[in-house]
Amino acid sequence: MAERIGLYPGTFDPIHNGHLDVIARGARLVDRLVVGVAINIGKGPLFELEERVDLVTRECAAIAARTGATIEVQAFTGLLVHFARDLGARMIVRGLRAVSDFDFEFQMAGMNYRMRPDIETTFLMASEHHQFISSRFVKEIALLGGDIKSFVSPLTFDRTMAKVKALG
Repeated sequence: MAERIGLYPGTFDPIHNGHLDVIARGARLVDRLVVGVAINIGKGPLFELEERVDLVTRECAAIAARTGATIEVQAFTGLLVHFARDLGARMIVRGLRAVSDFDFEFQMAGMNYRMRPDIETTFLMASEHHQFISSRFVKEIALLGGDIKSFVSPLTFDRTMAKVKALG
C-alpha cells in the first residue's frame, strides 16, 4: 500500500498554537505530514524563511516525539499543487477558524482541484480555544508590546520577542 502523504502549507510567521493543533491532528490522518513553509514576501514576514523553517521544524519535532507521528518541514515557492505533486501528496490539510476563512479556503480548494483533481483538500476546524489566533495578530500584539504567551509555545515566544527587540 502506498504511503499516504499530506501537506499542510502556510507562511507560519510565526507559528502559533492553532497551527500546532492542526499539525498534530492532521498528522493522525496520514502516514507522513509535510509542513510546507511558503515564501510569501507579500505578507511582510517578521521572520526570514530560514528562521521560520527552523522554528517550525523544532515545533514539529516536539509533536512527533510526543505522538509518534512522521512530520517533516520543507520550504517551498510556486504553486501549492505543484509542490504537493512533487511530494507525492494526495491531501492538502487546511485549518479553518471562522466563516470568513471558509470563503477564501473554499475558492482556493476549488482552484487547486481544477488544476489537480487527484489531490484532495481536507479542512480541519480550529479547536475552540484557538479559533481566534492568527499569525498577523500575534505579530501585531508582540510589536505593540502586548503579551503573546497564551498564543504561542515558549520557544516561539522567545524567538518572537527576540526578533521584536532586535527591530528596536
